[in-house]
Amino acid sequence: MSSCCPRKLCRKRYCLDMTVIADRHTEGTDHQFAVEDMSTGICASGYGQVGDGRSFAFHIEHRSLVVEIYRPRLAGPVPQAEDVVARTVRSLVDIDVTDQRSLAAAVRDSVASADSVLH
Repeated sequence: MSSCCPRKLCRKRYCLDMTVIADRHTEGTDHQFAVEDMSTGICASGYGQVGDGRSFAFHIEHRSLVVEIYRPRLAGPVPQAEDVVARTVRSLVDIDVTDQRSLAAAVRDSVASADSVLH
């Protein structure tokens, strides 16, 4: 190796062996569940991804948390009644609807325990 051209030396030493570092925000996180948007309060609602290609939405209805899971690869941007594959209704008792973490945990638990819907 000659030192007459330091740039060639640099390219040879470092640039050829560069690798992409994993995203630190997603490394080690749960890839099965993600809330993409959430509003809190008495009219709380939101949506997200289950992780296996399905999406879900939730809202508050008559003092209950309603979670609907949709089939994968929806035909349009707004799910229809026939797109619902699972649904669960849970009481708002013991859920702090003003706290995002409490609401997200309740939604996550509801998604895990949702029952299949027969059409």
